Amino acid sequence: MNADLWPKLLPILENRLEQGLFTLWIKPLDATVEDNILNLSAPNEFVAAWVRDRLLETIREAAFELTGRRAEINVSVDQRRPVIQAPVQPRPCPAVEHLALPLGHAPRAESLNRWRFRFDDFVVGPCNELACAAAKGICNNSLATDHLFLSAGPGLGKTHLLHAIGRHLAERSNRDRVSIACLSAEEFTTRLVLAIKAREAARFKAEFRDSVDVLLLEDIHFFQGKGKLQEELLLTLKALQARGCKVVLTSSFLPRELSDVDPQLVSCFASGFMALMEAPDFATREEIIRRKAKALQVQVPDAVTGLLAERLTTDIRQLESCLNNLVLKARLLGQQISEELAWQVLENYAVQAPMPGVERIVSFVCKTYGIGEAELKSKSRSQQTVLARNTAFYLCRRHTDLSLAAIGERLGRKHSTVLKGIIHVEREIAHQTPLGRQLGNTVDRLLV
Repeated sequence: MNADLWPKLLPILENRLEQGLFTLWIKPLDATVEDNILNLSAPNEFVAAWVRDRLLETIREAAFELTGRRAEINVSVDQRRPVIQAPVQPRPCPAVEHLALPLGHAPRAESLNRWRFRFDDFVVGPCNELACAAAKGICNNSLATDHLFLSAGPGLGKTHLLHAIGRHLAERSNRDRVSIACLSAEEFTTRLVLAIKAREAARFKAEFRDSVDVLLLEDIHFFQGKGKLQEELLLTLKALQARGCKVVLTSSFLPRELSDVDPQLVSCFASGFMALMEAPDFATREEIIRRKAKALQVQVPDAVTGLLAERLTTDIRQLESCLNNLVLKARLLGQQISEELAWQVLENYAVQAPMPGVERIVSFVCKTYGIGEAELKSKSRSQQTVLARNTAFYLCRRHTDLSLAAIGERLGRKHSTVLKGIIHVEREIAHQTPLGRQLGNTVDRLLV
């Protein structure tokens, strides 16, 4: 096993893990190789235990890809690292190289390599024109507000615009070191909990309220039902607003659709400019394929472009994934990109079909989970019935124009229950858990 194994593993792990997980748990680790054993040292036992319990298999799989054999990995605490307690100050303390927990990776000036997307790569159409204009407006101060709320379903470009904003502000700032915090609501929560456990809550608050110039926060519907976290977020947003900082929030839902959220926080979410992004039309989807093909340096026939744009309509990520797989398959087989090859790849995706109504969705879910419609709408809390019900909520939201309240009325549930069920399904699918992969396969079969 080579001594430089860990530096080679880091880029793989960064691509494989969510940014928050990589930053919080992988970055603080040091590594050495001795007697074909990869020794990882953590700043304290809390971090070491977390890595052993949740990330060890991921690290081992990445090492196997590099070395071709199962690696023996040892995770321990580096006793040489000092545990430094920061004094409580109204302003943030200078950065400390090593802390008891990996809190030294809280908001800091962002490298341009941090940003995955830019405005030039974003394809504008009627579905997202307003959102893109608002995103550019908050960058050049033409929006007349420093607060932007972007709402869209999964895979429609929220993250793209968020990173484009971060990159533009980092590039054009008149300061050498602009502090931009870009993270998900779940990562914000994790950092706060870790700070409290490490007795670093004062530092956490100072970092976010006093040091940040721009806050880019994704998936704020995660805060639903989390009272203490809502309170901290509200105070953070108010502090940033008082300092004239820019704030961009994203969610799959509009503020008024959220339930179990403090009215003051909902009002704060809705206090700036709100832009809704919808599924792209046919012409926009064609342009997305052309742009992506150009980036991949391949020629895609117009017939194939039209076929993909016609068949994949609801998710830009799925459209780009299909094109990537098509290009890769053509290269591996040494073939030209053709309609026949495109049809073969499309078999792995949920292609366009007549949009299903509630009746078809209910029938599909009942057949898939082996339950009756009466049980689906009953008060049963069995695991199978709840999962089926949440799947129906998610599909109705994705494929119909019904509001959350209307979906709940059709299926005998409250608006808040529908929202919780949708969020649960979205998180499982997004995190690619075993249940999430099962749910993803299930929902894709509806349109086949």
